[in-house]
Amino acid sequence: MGMVEVYMSDTLKLPVGVDSFEKIRRNRFYYIDKTKLIEQLVEMGGEVTLFTRPRRFGKTLNMSMLRSFFEIGADALLFEGLYIAKNKSLCEEQMGKYPVIFLSLKSVEGLTFESAKYRITELIAREAKRFDFLLGSDNLSEDEKCQYKAITQMQNGKFCMDEDVLVSSVQILSYLLSKHFGHKAVILIDECDVPLDKAFQNGYYQQMISMIRGIFGMALKTNDSLQFAVLTGCLRITKESIFTGLNNFKVMSILDSRFDEQFGFTDHEVKKILDDYGLTSHLKEIKEWYDGYHFGNADIYCPWDVINYIDQLKYDQSMEPQDFWSNSSGNAIVRRLIDKADVSTKDEIERLIAGESIEKDVVPELTYDEIDKSIENLWSVLFTTGYLTHKGRTESGKYHLVIPNREIRNLFVKKIREWFSDVSRKDGKTLEEFCSAFIKKDSKKIEQIFGDYLWNTISIRDTAVAKEKKENFYHGILLGLLGYKSNWLIKSNVESGIGYSDILIEAPMNRTGIIIELKYAEDGNLDAACDEALRQIEEKDYTAKLKQDGMINFIKYGIACYKKFSKVVIGE
Repeated sequence: MGMVEVYMSDTLKLPVGVDSFEKIRRNRFYYIDKTKLIEQLVEMGGEVTLFTRPRRFGKTLNMSMLRSFFEIGADALLFEGLYIAKNKSLCEEQMGKYPVIFLSLKSVEGLTFESAKYRITELIAREAKRFDFLLGSDNLSEDEKCQYKAITQMQNGKFCMDEDVLVSSVQILSYLLSKHFGHKAVILIDECDVPLDKAFQNGYYQQMISMIRGIFGMALKTNDSLQFAVLTGCLRITKESIFTGLNNFKVMSILDSRFDEQFGFTDHEVKKILDDYGLTSHLKEIKEWYDGYHFGNADIYCPWDVINYIDQLKYDQSMEPQDFWSNSSGNAIVRRLIDKADVSTKDEIERLIAGESIEKDVVPELTYDEIDKSIENLWSVLFTTGYLTHKGRTESGKYHLVIPNREIRNLFVKKIREWFSDVSRKDGKTLEEFCSAFIKKDSKKIEQIFGDYLWNTISIRDTAVAKEKKENFYHGILLGLLGYKSNWLIKSNVESGIGYSDILIEAPMNRTGIIIELKYAEDGNLDAACDEALRQIEEKDYTAKLKQDGMINFIKYGIACYKKFSKVVIGE
């Protein structure tokens, strides 16, 4: 294998979406050194270790790094210049000493159990085919070689692994590798809870539990050929009975101070990468948007966000931060919380969005079928999966939970809007009445219905964000309600930096043009805010735009909001 060259950082590509350690080290990608994880893992010992971290925090890359280090045939040059290379005795004793089985279950999904089972079968068979040298091994009997063939066998383009072989496949493979090499095997299982998550969502949970319990039980509990195993996931699945009876089992959760800097980027690491690319002036917004996670004793940035944003800044330093992490998944858990929220929970969500903390017990071990059993369980899952973080504990042991950063706050607001839109659209009679009131110039009716909706939604409190962002929120709710009228043409200006300006409606009835200007009354003076809104309509001559489109009748509305109160005034 070729030597790993050392390049100046400004010539290095950023590893957007690259989770192979070897590829990063060989192909001129920037790498933030997490090899201390190897040293800590060896020093801690233990047969099986589970790391629980939110998605997009470098779990797969770290597992790939472990394989590159421990696997027989390891290339020491991949680790040249990194932290672990300084520990020469450990490298001599451990590097390249074990056969390694590496399974990433992140792609194991399907609408049916059979579909998901096929994915797992395919995954294990493909990993086994990496070791086709076993067929020529002098250390294996013919029966053992037949066992190997059974794991990799394909028929008509499909894997046809027997059910019993599937359950014991990882254990059998570790045994065959151990016998061939004369060294016990290392098993690495990445995103081990994804199959359970997908099974829970699609209704075959108990079948998947049974299969995973069988595979893991054989590979991790009763396996004399196992040197050690490392698993990663989002949730602690130890309570699923998968690991019952396992000795020397350790869970390294986000609450554990060990390994706390090995998943995600520290403040020092972010400052270093920004400095290396000449982007230090962007630290403030990166911290505001992507920092705020608290793992053990460390403050952590989401690495997926940081890498993606810096990659954009390299080409255009005027780029604004985006929701990279939250846009990489469906975020169903947040919607689940909002759907189940009672008045008390809605109040807690409002406080979180306002930047406040709420006090909650965190249940460290939950099974997937317990997630929906109570709102309290949902809070625990939101914490474990990275949608919330903590800022210390109370004397009674509860956690001060907070939203970690602006990106996640935006996600909550987005999900609240989606929920509100879905709920309100079911109320066609009221929405028809609401929209008709704009044509009829019935400001009191508009005020009453809009106010009722505001009281039933989850609002942005006055301490949450800047005035223009609050206007954005109410503006979105109003647009969603007015959107009920499919035969109205509604035009809305996007955020301009000083807030949202007008909503213009072209209604076919008598070619009526409706101009709405919405203001947030920062001081609670709704009358003054309405007056300001109507004055802006006149000063900016919003009517002219509607005249150009052929409207001949015009109605002007100034609407003011404050918390969950609103006022509507009709202009002259």
